[in-house]
Amino acid sequence: MCGIIGVVRRRDDRNDLNCDVIRAALDAVGHSLSTNVDDSRLAEAVGAAASTLASLDLELRSMPGVRALVSDHTLVTEVALKIDAIGATMNAIEARLDAGRLDLSGRQVEDVNAALVPLKDAVWAVSRDRLRAARSIAELAGPGADASVVAGYWSVHVALSAIDRLEVRGRDSAGIEVSVSKHGIDPDDLRNATAAQGRLMDGSFRSGSIRSDGERLVFVYKTAAEIGELGDNTAAIRAQVENDDLLRVAMSSVDAEVVVLGHTRWASVGIISEANAHPLDSTELERSGSQTGPLVTAVLNGDVDNFGDLKALHGLAIPPEITTDAKVIPTLVSRGVGDGQEPLEAFRSSVASFEGSVAIGCLTSADPDKMLLALRGSGQALYVGIAEDAFIVASEPYGVVEEATSYLRMDGETPANLANPVGSQGQIVSLSAAKAGSIDGIDRIAYDGTRLDVTADELTVPEITTRDIDLGDAPHFFLKEVTEAPTSFRKTLRGRIVETEHGLEERLGDLTIPASVRERLSSGAISRVLAIGQGTAAVAAESLEAFLVPLARGRLLVESTLATELSGFGLRDDMSDTLVVAVSQSGTTTDTNRTVDLVRGRGASVIAIVNRRGSDLTDRCDGVLYTSDGRDVEMSVASTKAFYAQIAAGALLSCAVARAVGIDAADAAEISELLAAMQQLPDAMTSVIEGRESISEIARRHAPSKRYWALVGNGSNATAARELRIKLSELCYKAIANDSTEDKKHIDLSSEPLILVCAAGLEGSTADDVAKEVAIFRAHKATPIVFASGDTERFSAAVELIRVPAVHPRVDFVLATVAGHLFGYEAALAIDAQARPLRDARVEIEGALQTGA
Repeated sequence: MCGIIGVVRRRDDRNDLNCDVIRAALDAVGHSLSTNVDDSRLAEAVGAAASTLASLDLELRSMPGVRALVSDHTLVTEVALKIDAIGATMNAIEARLDAGRLDLSGRQVEDVNAALVPLKDAVWAVSRDRLRAARSIAELAGPGADASVVAGYWSVHVALSAIDRLEVRGRDSAGIEVSVSKHGIDPDDLRNATAAQGRLMDGSFRSGSIRSDGERLVFVYKTAAEIGELGDNTAAIRAQVENDDLLRVAMSSVDAEVVVLGHTRWASVGIISEANAHPLDSTELERSGSQTGPLVTAVLNGDVDNFGDLKALHGLAIPPEITTDAKVIPTLVSRGVGDGQEPLEAFRSSVASFEGSVAIGCLTSADPDKMLLALRGSGQALYVGIAEDAFIVASEPYGVVEEATSYLRMDGETPANLANPVGSQGQIVSLSAAKAGSIDGIDRIAYDGTRLDVTADELTVPEITTRDIDLGDAPHFFLKEVTEAPTSFRKTLRGRIVETEHGLEERLGDLTIPASVRERLSSGAISRVLAIGQGTAAVAAESLEAFLVPLARGRLLVESTLATELSGFGLRDDMSDTLVVAVSQSGTTTDTNRTVDLVRGRGASVIAIVNRRGSDLTDRCDGVLYTSDGRDVEMSVASTKAFYAQIAAGALLSCAVARAVGIDAADAAEISELLAAMQQLPDAMTSVIEGRESISEIARRHAPSKRYWALVGNGSNATAARELRIKLSELCYKAIANDSTEDKKHIDLSSEPLILVCAAGLEGSTADDVAKEVAIFRAHKATPIVFASGDTERFSAAVELIRVPAVHPRVDFVLATVAGHLFGYEAALAIDAQARPLRDARVEIEGALQTGA
């Protein structure tokens, strides 16, 4: 939940990037995309445009590029207009793909989709990263800022931008320190300056504090609030930085060098307060005026389990208002240096004495050119991003991807010395500002001091960009991704449904179903299809079974199961008669990938439904059907849009497999009808999302007061119920029962539960039977809420009825799932709102205690 960020950069005295170079690159991209390119060469043209724009993005990441944009507001406006035009052209290409107006084969569609991904990345990077950074730095630095000031505020901007992304899953406080060396401010002038009065004397290192030690001047900015929205913390810190004229003076020195260390906290040890927010410094009570060691500052992820013992053992004089375990880090390191140890050894010996899983960042005035990092245990992570002339450190990859082109992942578990496996577990890294941006600037040792050289083959190129992890205008990632689900669904169908004289047909090329697999399906050599996955992907695999069984008409044995069930209990020595469809969002699900290896070793053919190009699963399979555009990252823990895209892919693959086995005119008509329904679903999903407010009202009325919940459904609605049970459990922290609709009355109604009934697409006597079950639930004082389409009058016994559009009986369960996802989100908000007054009261009490009011 906590996050570490660090920014270390070296001086860059090159001239600003020539504005004409920027304009020429953008014009070249626009020309490539706007000319009348033959459809068959569209992928090539898009790829060339992406390459040109990606190169420009790299130039604009450099300090000469940053300075060019910061110093010229007119250029920023011009770039914004040109990049918007490129984006509009790109969107038009996608619209033509979606409408089927391009004369492309299945493989060519995949090629265009693949080429569009890096173009989208580059358009986003220039528009949302480079231009945003230029505007942000210009606001912080003020007009006419010189090179050293721009560089300093660049580091601040990068740190705050990364903290925004690290706060995705929790935050209650945040802080950054801006360490300025060679600032040129005389210590006596600083002590006498009105702007510094009181800031130098705060022994608790609260927001606004200043520390001066040798040639290093440290400014700290913090905020602490248990209640708030994502972005509040960085907005508060940014305002403090922007209004600090003394910081601006310090960075104005032509020789000034800036290092930033930051943190976002989810409190575990110590109350939520500015004093407990990180970074912490080494100041102790009776040592505040005459410390024997240098100034040290530090941040911590994880817990120092023995911090109380260390505090007592070393007699640390920590101010009583500081109760976080992180305080022992800078105090022990400072004492070690004061006792004669070199800074790196003082850091190593200190962190080696800690018990627990930790990630640590540290700065010391004894060596202001270096940032020290430590990682030990399996519960934390640290990534050293490598950018041009800079290192960006973060505890998650998405904290470095805005600027870094590669990163080094620290390893806190693998022993470096088998003769001392416990003592050598964990890594310590020293980053040198003088060599920032190069692996030569990374020195790495194990916890026992064993040297660990860094090599280029350890570096990883990020697979995601800030485009993948942007929250946009949504208050939470879950809601963002539910609202993006129709787009993901539509992209999965893109170019894969065509109109023919026989009606609609799917078009999946050899990339998805190789000719050898089609031949074996046609000949009957493959007689069984198994759809597998884990978690939500396993539920999506159930839908593939539901689509394929009626289309196969007994010519194939079709089943779905968990990947672990197949590998544990369903393997046969000879599986050459089996086609396994492996469903995975990331392509890195260990259980699924292991099962794929096992079945292929027994002769099975494997087709993957997966979201990520080049992932582990794609290398293990005979064919791949990519969902969405092949990289539709979900940041929410509770996956949603991937689930819908997997359903779309499963329907397409079911039609293709049935066609390969052999179909008649009636089958072709049924496939055409199913594909037409699939094309209608995105608009119907949007319609459900637009009705969110009415769903919210129902959730607020019933969710907070009901302790026990259940999900029920039958037929394809059972798939919706199973998916919703997973999501509502994750969102609302509840153990939720999942039963067949008809079985619920035979199990337990004594708890008077809230029962969500998935009943979309039901017709005739089946719908009447479910309506009767709803009446039974109501008679036993349960609270049935029904998701239904079509004729809903029969569900009059429901306490609440949530209507969804009627598209087709075989696909309406998708719309019930959308409504259920929204219900779960709104229910979680309603439940959380009950605790809000208590949290508000606690914040007021804690604030009064801290201020003595």
